[in-house]
Amino acid sequence: MKLVALSACVLIFVCVAECKDLIVGTNLSNRLLWQQKVEYNAIPLKKRVKEEFYSDPGQQIIKGIIARDLDHDDSSVTITAGGVGSSFVNLRFKSERGSGLNYQVEIYA
Repeated sequence: MKLVALSACVLIFVCVAECKDLIVGTNLSNRLLWQQKVEYNAIPLKKRVKEEFYSDPGQQIIKGIIARDLDHDDSSVTITAGGVGSSFVNLRFKSERGSGLNYQVEIYA
């Protein structure tokens, strides 16, 4: 029984370590403000960079940001401005060389 539990913990750790998802704040009992799919086609031997900006017209405070990598590759996403505690956020997506971007972004208030 202990071996099975240990194997499950190692498997979960490996999956979490391999994912390039961005999860900041919480989405529990919060309202979905914005949802968008961010895509960018691949160009051989080039890294693709795309910036996505969200600003709430009602000035609601962001409580959670989730950006899921749908391709499960080595692309990355970072917050360059705003974020949790602000009413705006600027996300910067960067692909691996020769790969595209495919993310699902959700912002909660």
